[in-house]
Amino acid sequence: MRVIKKYPNRRLYDTDSSSYITLSDVKALVMRAEPFIVRDAKTGEDLTRSILLQIILEEETAGVPLFSEKMLANIIRFYGHAMQDFMGSYLERNLQIFMELQQKMAEQAKELTPELWQQFMAAQTPLLMGHFFAQSQKAFAQMQEQMLGALGVKRPH
Repeated sequence: MRVIKKYPNRRLYDTDSSSYITLSDVKALVMRAEPFIVRDAKTGEDLTRSILLQIILEEETAGVPLFSEKMLANIIRFYGHAMQDFMGSYLERNLQIFMELQQKMAEQAKELTPELWQQFMAAQTPLLMGHFFAQSQKAFAQMQEQMLGALGVKRPH
């Protein structure tokens, strides 16, 4: 596992390349799906989540945001809520389903020109999104069953 050390002066040091790196370099690691961990240089504390959140914040403020204000407010409302753990799992599972869908689409469209890609997307998006929503609904139902089971509530069949 690649180790990146964060120093008190906020600099990031990549122990693999023996050089200082930027958040953009860390983002590039994420984009290439390279496993890494960010550790506080003094304490050894795992800072990976905070660095990833910092990258998201930069992306959200730099260009076209991924999250609407309404969505962010709804996410904030789940902190401290009894459903917080379930919501995190639900979002993670749905993002995984969406990424698998994206990968399938990319595999199907490897040889397409930009024009053909546009036509492909126009035709496939409704079908693929329908599949995504069906998978999302299934994930939600499974989460609901787990939650009810954890509470000892039996659903009538």
